[in-house]
Amino acid sequence: MLNRIAQPLSKVVERYLPDPFVFVILLTLIVLGCAVLWTPMTPISALQAWGDGFWNLLAFAMQMVLILISGHMLANTPFCSKLLDKLASKATSAAAAIVMVTLVAMLASWINWGFGLVVGVLFAKALARRVAVDYRLLVASSYSGFIVWHGGLSGSVPLTIATLGHFAEQWTGVIEASSTLFAPFNLAIIVTLFIVMPILNLALLPKPQQRVIVDPRQLTAPPLATATPTTPAEQLEHSRMLGTLIGLVGLSYLGYYFIFLAGALNLNIVIALFLFLAITLHQTPARLLASLQTAIQGASGIVIQFPFYAGIMAVMVKSGLAADIANAFIAISSAESLPFWSFISAGLINIMVPSGGGQWAVQAPIVLPAAEALGADLPRVAMAVAWGDAWTNLIQPFWALPVLAIAGLRAKDIMGFCVLQLCVSGIVIAACLTWVA
Repeated sequence: MLNRIAQPLSKVVERYLPDPFVFVILLTLIVLGCAVLWTPMTPISALQAWGDGFWNLLAFAMQMVLILISGHMLANTPFCSKLLDKLASKATSAAAAIVMVTLVAMLASWINWGFGLVVGVLFAKALARRVAVDYRLLVASSYSGFIVWHGGLSGSVPLTIATLGHFAEQWTGVIEASSTLFAPFNLAIIVTLFIVMPILNLALLPKPQQRVIVDPRQLTAPPLATATPTTPAEQLEHSRMLGTLIGLVGLSYLGYYFIFLAGALNLNIVIALFLFLAITLHQTPARLLASLQTAIQGASGIVIQFPFYAGIMAVMVKSGLAADIANAFIAISSAESLPFWSFISAGLINIMVPSGGGQWAVQAPIVLPAAEALGADLPRVAMAVAWGDAWTNLIQPFWALPVLAIAGLRAKDIMGFCVLQLCVSGIVIAACLTWVA
């Protein structure tokens, strides 16, 4: 039944969903129009807010590019590639491939979102080289694993509010990860999704005659640098000692940071960890740079689209549109229902502001005072915003860009499946946020 529902959805998406860059252009025009029509902003002030905010996320965009590239390079190391190939060899059927790629992608995304995105799609390609399975659903299943990232170890909201001096400290104080990431309600969401999503993706598997099978030869990654060095410069580029040494230097600093400085986990440290692991495991500078050339292709969408989303975010904040959307839900909330409505509002805002950190900056000044006034559970409300951000990523094509680039697919190829994944996962998350103690 689910597959019969997914098929027409796929056709609708294929017909009407534009390229993500077209999507962000349309979204820009819609937000500008709404700001002028429904807020005190004039066309000139809306245009100025958009232009002034266009470059506000350059540092964050660079961090996103680096975490994606470093995660990709790590996933593409000989060690990880061999591990994924070995796991893929265990799949003996299309059903097994769907279940395995979902679980691996979810686990990797829980550890780190950039690593999860890349590992999931690389594992999907490894499976497709061995098993005759619908390639669209295989990639969609790998992307569905991304949904757990904001409830995992790289979640920007829980990491932010666990940091001394964060911008929302006046409302929340410092909330340890034990009250957010490792709270019973958050663990219940994670565990339930680990059970439900593989079953759902398996139910979406088309009949054999309807499957889109890709020629395995098209999925074989080009070999990394293997040329025999003939000059002193090339010998340095292919030096295992040089590459391994600098990687170990970086890892040694991180060890010192965590052990002797009691450093906290943050975005820059996560990037450094993945980068130095990638350098160490690639061993030679030449191999690392060859991997970089492949990895950087998946970051092109972030580079071109993030400034537009920064402009949209600026208009949303300065015009009050984001506050209006969130306040509309909060107005009908109680202490018990505020997490649910915060989750729903976050999901809607995420479609226009697809940045977990940026969205928290928009919603924290709204939902946290409301939670305090209503006597709601602050950690639960904060995580509701985090889960809302992660939830609608399933239909927000922005974060699917690197996955699609690596897989060689278009957004319309997977979005029909993603709509159903959105509906089912939304029920799971909302139920656990509302009823699990």
